[in-house]
Amino acid sequence: MRLSRHEQVLLETRQHGIVLAGSVAKALILACVGAALLALDWPWSAGGVVAMVLAALVALRAAWRWDRTKIVLTSERLSVVTGVLGRRTASVSLSGVGALEIEQTVWGRLLHYGTLSAGELEIDYVPDPAELQELITELAESRLAA
Repeated sequence: MRLSRHEQVLLETRQHGIVLAGSVAKALILACVGAALLALDWPWSAGGVVAMVLAALVALRAAWRWDRTKIVLTSERLSVVTGVLGRRTASVSLSGVGALEIEQTVWGRLLHYGTLSAGELEIDYVPDPAELQELITELAESRLAA
């Protein structure tokens, strides 16, 4: 992500780790199936190897995507940056944020994550969204006062 000359990164974080739960569950199921097939004779054991490799790929892909998705708050904007080779950045200017909205499910409240809507930008699985909302509000107010 390119920054302007006067822009400073104030916060850089990832989505909450809960985004990995679905993929980890799939990988565990595949690994269990693979282990069961490996216990059988040929040709079933070959299917077990394939299932184990698929389990590893599912888990690796999820972890890679999670690691390569960043939520970045700078002195001028809030952004979500995704991708490695092909990179996508969605941003909203702090001066144009307008209303900030947090949505949390019961699980989100228990595990401290939620969806943050800032203008046109909606970010899912934000860790501790109330803290981020407070920081954005303070920055936006200080920019208006300046």
